[in-house]
Amino acid sequence: MLAAFDIGNAQVTVGVFDGERLATSFHLASDVHRPAEEYALLLGGLLTSEGLDRSAVTGAAIGSVVPPLTERFSDVCARLFGCKAIVAGAGTRTGVHVATHNPREVGTDRILNAAAAFHLYGGPLIVVDFGTATSFDIVGPDGAYLGSATAPGLAVGAEALFAAASGLHRVDLCAPRSVVGKDAATALQAGIVFGHAALVEGMVARIRSETGFGGQVIATGEHAAVGAGHVRCVDHMEPNLTLLGLRLMYDLNREDARS
Repeated sequence: MLAAFDIGNAQVTVGVFDGERLATSFHLASDVHRPAEEYALLLGGLLTSEGLDRSAVTGAAIGSVVPPLTERFSDVCARLFGCKAIVAGAGTRTGVHVATHNPREVGTDRILNAAAAFHLYGGPLIVVDFGTATSFDIVGPDGAYLGSATAPGLAVGAEALFAAASGLHRVDLCAPRSVVGKDAATALQAGIVFGHAALVEGMVARIRSETGFGGQVIATGEHAAVGAGHVRCVDHMEPNLTLLGLRLMYDLNREDARS
């Protein structure tokens, strides 16, 4: 079995694969002040509650955009599973050719998503990741990573609005029944949710126009259930896309890890 860790700014998504099957997944808060011992205790308890024997986990893969937590979860893998984790980054194979001006600038999560989406659906395609930022990753017909665009995420945009306008009160991030709000709360929800959906649709249209190819649109990320639910151009929802990318990366690099 393989333990995969997608470490983001807000949360750590953990997945355990039994072969190619994702046996379970859950989330932990990203906290740079929490020591490895606490994370190991939490993770061990969660695995037990899912009926999984941690001794059956023989490999681990980490993708991280939070450097302090990368080392911490490497330590967690050594403590819980007795194995050295493969960490996505320079020197690891992903199966994706990065065709940008500076490939080292591209986040590992972007590459992992592109690899997983191409594995599932082929190319060309656009991956829309609804996370802290809403990212658009463009994958060519041959699987090459062509580039990206990044916009403020759904929750980040909403928080910026609430912080800047003292007369506006926070609302739940969910869609109202109508795009025309009948009170202050539904007006905010309409603008935030439907406005973000319009942003995504507009960006996808511009990307397709500029690249000259269509391709399927794959949605993933923490806020995909809300953000993508009202985007008419989304073809597939894949909430565990990054975890799948980590499994693919592990398969490409595990022989190197053993040597």
